[in-house]
Amino acid sequence: MKRTGTYLLAIMLFLGVACQLKKEKQEAADTKNTEVVSQKWTQEQADAWAEENGWLRGSNFNPSTSINQLEVWQAETFDTETIDRELGWAEEIGLNCMRVYLHHVAWEVDKDGFKNRMNKYLEIADSHGIKTIFVFFDDCWNATYQAGKQPDPKPGVHNSGWVRDPGDLLYEDENLVNVLEVYVKDVLTTFKDDKRIAIWDLYNEPGNSGYSNRSMPLLKNVFNWAWEIRPSQPVSAGVWNASLTDLNKFQLENSDIITYHNYEGPEQHQAAIDTLKTRGLPMVCTEYMARRNNSYFQNIMPILHNENIGAINWGLVAGKSNTKYAWDEPIPDGSEPPLWFHEIFHPDGTPYSQEEVDVIKSLTGIN
Repeated sequence: MKRTGTYLLAIMLFLGVACQLKKEKQEAADTKNTEVVSQKWTQEQADAWAEENGWLRGSNFNPSTSINQLEVWQAETFDTETIDRELGWAEEIGLNCMRVYLHHVAWEVDKDGFKNRMNKYLEIADSHGIKTIFVFFDDCWNATYQAGKQPDPKPGVHNSGWVRDPGDLLYEDENLVNVLEVYVKDVLTTFKDDKRIAIWDLYNEPGNSGYSNRSMPLLKNVFNWAWEIRPSQPVSAGVWNASLTDLNKFQLENSDIITYHNYEGPEQHQAAIDTLKTRGLPMVCTEYMARRNNSYFQNIMPILHNENIGAINWGLVAGKSNTKYAWDEPIPDGSEPPLWFHEIFHPDGTPYSQEEVDVIKSLTGIN
């Protein structure tokens, strides 16, 4: 019995040491993964970029035939005809920049094909005089996803099929962070000097969906990965929620240029601008325009134009994403909302509001 007890004690001590070593190893790995060696632009670099690119104005672009990022980028549903047609409508009203979301799963399934499709998209956009803001990660909407056929839209539900990247899988698969690192570095290396790309938006709304500071390690990682490649375009992650103080501090201190989201009316939006512009960096509003919230083209886009702040509204053409419906006001029968929340055009290219299009054209210099 005594010998057995000594043996068990030895086993317990061994396991305790092993567990401690494993914990220390994991902590070291976490520290390495989130350690940031800043390669942030100088003020001079940021100002030169702003001078070269001028006033960026455009939309968050999801072709009307795609419900989410995977349907955009998978080979079976990559719809160049629709992309070309809809970007043509954007060109006609003077828009010169689109913000477009990527997804690591589409890359993981078909790495070379994915990058070839990115290049094809850039060719089409460039033919219309449109630069691109690519977005890597996203904490919004559905937590899970899979490659292949995507779900059909839920009638009247805003972004019913949009998916996060990487979503909950980041906390379930300990190897996923390694995949994400290869993905980001591969894409950045391929397009690091591509003049058709205006900005790399590294992480959309980190901390959304209740993640809060759980998103901080990935946020730090993606900046670190981007700095290792150091593309010639600016890298940024837009602030969007004043209560996420830790995330906001990191984003603002480490972005090459300031990007932000604001769906409020003119007074609140101007207050946000006044706070952010104290940093002295070029600014781009990468999401605005929610009609129900008193954020319109007529009352927000002129402010952004006067302040020389990039103006990227949510939505170009109404389609499968259903973002003409409000975030929290589903219409289950799929009937027309009394007031569109987002979008500029109907699927046939006619404007939702000719008055809005006239304002846009007046600001972009289209007669």
